[in-house]
Amino acid sequence: MIHIGKTNTLKIVKQQGADFYLGDETSNKILLVDKAPTHCQLNDSLEVFVYVDTDGHLAATRKIPLAQVDEIAWLPVVSVNYTGAFLAWGLPKDLLVPFSEQHLEMEVGHSYLVKLFLDDKSRVVATTKINRFLAETSVYFKAGEKVSLLIAEKTDLGIKAIINHTHWGMLYHNELFQTVQIGQKLDGYIKQIREDLKIDLTLHQPGYGKVEPLTETILAKLQANNGVLMLSDKSPPEAIYAAFGVSKKAFKQAIGALYKDHKIILDKTAIKLVNPQSR
Repeated sequence: MIHIGKTNTLKIVKQQGADFYLGDETSNKILLVDKAPTHCQLNDSLEVFVYVDTDGHLAATRKIPLAQVDEIAWLPVVSVNYTGAFLAWGLPKDLLVPFSEQHLEMEVGHSYLVKLFLDDKSRVVATTKINRFLAETSVYFKAGEKVSLLIAEKTDLGIKAIINHTHWGMLYHNELFQTVQIGQKLDGYIKQIREDLKIDLTLHQPGYGKVEPLTETILAKLQANNGVLMLSDKSPPEAIYAAFGVSKKAFKQAIGALYKDHKIILDKTAIKLVNPQSR
C-alpha cells in the first residue's frame, strides 16, 4: 500500500525514455519526477516521498521533506497569496497553509508550528490549528520512557513540548538546566503521568539507573582536580549541570552513594576524595 504524504520504498516497474515509473504489488505506476540514481534497473527499490501533483496525479521524488503527513514541524513562511501562506519544507513546491487553517494571518519571514495532513483531494497541506490533533492526557506512556520532543511554547511554569507528534507535555523551569528554543527537536523522557493524566517531562533519564556511571565520572573528575571539587549537595542546580550535565537530584544520589562507600568526604562547599592516591 502506498502512503501519500510519506516516505515509501517502491520498485522501479517501468522505464520510458528518461522517465522512471515506480509502484508496488498493488499500485498504479507513479512517475519519479527527479533523476533516478545512475545504473538503476527494473525491480530496483528506491526510497521516495509520494504526493499528489497539481494535476491530481500521484508523483514521487527522492527528495525527503522536513516534515511528513501526521508530523508537526517548525517551518518558515516564504510567500503569501490569495489561497494562503506557503512554507519552505525542503521540496521545490512550497507547502500550503490555507487561510481557513490559520489561527492568525501568517507573515512572510516568520516561522510557525504546523501539522501536516491530507485535504479532501489527498493533497499535502498544513495547519497552525494543531491543538485538535494533540491530546493533553495519556494513560499509555510510562515513566522513564524515551520520547521525541518538539519545543513548542514558553509558559510561566515551564516549556510546553509536543511528544511524538501526538501529545502535550511539560518541562518545568526548575528542572531545566539548558537553553531550548521554540521549534527545537530533542530526545526526552516521561517523568511521570500525573493524577489528572497530564504528562510531566524531563531531559534526563529518571530513576537510579544513571547513578553508577555518574559516580565514576565524579571520581574521575575528582582525581583530575587533585581530589577536590568545589561542588556539594548545597550547590545551585545550574553549577551542577554545567559540571556534569545532570540534575541536582541525580548528583545528590551519586555523591550519596560515594559517601556511603567511604570514597568521598562531604562538606558545605566541596567534595573530596578520601584517598586521592588510591585510584
